Amino acid sequence: MGQFFLYVQKLDWILIGSSFGLVGMGLLSIYSSSGARNDFSNFEKQLIFFAVGFFAMFLVSLFDYRLLRNDPYLILFLYVVGLVALAGLLLFAPEIRGTKAWYRIGDISVDPIEYVKIILVVLMAKYFSLRHIEVYRVRHILFTGIYFLIPIVLIALQPNLGPVLILGILWVVLLLVAGIRFRHLFGILALGILIFALGWSFFLLEHQKSRIESFLEPELDPLGIGWSQFQSQIAIGNGGIFGQGFAHGTQTQYGFLSEPQNDFIFAAIAEEFGLFGISLIFLLLALLLSRVIKIGIDAQDNFSRLYAAGLATLLIAHTFINVGMNLGLLPIIGLSLPFVSYGGSFLIATYIGLGILLSIRTH
Repeated sequence: MGQFFLYVQKLDWILIGSSFGLVGMGLLSIYSSSGARNDFSNFEKQLIFFAVGFFAMFLVSLFDYRLLRNDPYLILFLYVVGLVALAGLLLFAPEIRGTKAWYRIGDISVDPIEYVKIILVVLMAKYFSLRHIEVYRVRHILFTGIYFLIPIVLIALQPNLGPVLILGILWVVLLLVAGIRFRHLFGILALGILIFALGWSFFLLEHQKSRIESFLEPELDPLGIGWSQFQSQIAIGNGGIFGQGFAHGTQTQYGFLSEPQNDFIFAAIAEEFGLFGISLIFLLLALLLSRVIKIGIDAQDNFSRLYAAGLATLLIAHTFINVGMNLGLLPIIGLSLPFVSYGGSFLIATYIGLGILLSIRTH
C-alpha cells in the first residue's frame, strides 16, 4: 500500500488536473446544449467516456513505458491491428454523412483512427530514437512516410479529410524534431501540394470541395455549407466578456449552431461564458501542454522526448484547427477540441496517450 501511495505522489497532478478542468468545461457546455433538445444522452455518455478514459490513463501509467521503447514487435503488432481496424471500416462501418469512419456498437460510435494516432506517435518515437544520428538520410524519410501513407490512404478512402491532415502535420513535425534537413522539408511540402492538387481533381467528394469553397467564399452558400461558420461567428460575437450565461446562448439554445457539442463547442462556450470562458480553456490547454513538454525535456532518452513532442503536436494541431474552424479562419473538417468536445474515441485515446507520458515520468 505504501508503494501505491508513493506512486500516486509521483504522478503529474498538474497535468491530470488541467485535463480534468478541460473535460469539466466540455461537460458543462454539453449539458447546456443537451437541455435545449431535452436529450441528455450525450452528456451521460461523455461522463462514461471520461471515467473510462481516466481509468485507462491510470492503468497504462502503471506499465513501464520501456516495454514500448525496447520491444519493436509489440509496436508493430499494435500498428498492424490499427491498420486492420481502419481497413475494416470500409467493409463494415455504416455510412454517416457520406463517410464510413465509425464502427457502431449499440448507441456508441468507435473511431479507430484516434488510437492509430497514438500508435504512430509511439512508432515514430521508437524509429527515430534508434536513428537520430542519421535521420537526415532520405531512406528514413521514405520509410517513415510509408508508415504514415498506409493509414492516410485508408482514411482517404472513407473519405475523411480531417485525420489525413492531422497525420500529415504529425509526420512533418516529428521529422523536424528528429533533425530533418530543410531541403528535404521543402521537397515534402512540394509533394504535399501536388498530392492536394491530385486529390482535389480525383479523390475529394463534392461535399468536401464545397466545405473548402465555402470557406474561401462563404457568401456562395450562406444557407448551406457556409451556414455553420456564420452561426459560429455570431455565437462567438454574442458572448462578449462574460457571456450570455449558462443555458442562455441564443445560437446554442435555439438550434442555430450546428454540432454545439462537438465541432462547434468552442463557439457554444464563447457564447455562454464569453471571453472569460475561452480564456480559461486556453489557460488550461497551455498548462497541460507545458507539462507535456516539460516531461519530454526532463526525460532521459530520445524515445521519451520524441513521444512527448508527438503528443504535444497532436494536441496543438487539434486545438489550432478546431478553433480556426469556429472563427471562420479554416474550413470545417470535423476535428475535436481536445478534452472538451464530445466523443469517446478521441477522449479515451488521448487519455491513453497521457498514460504513456505519465509512465515516462514515473519510471
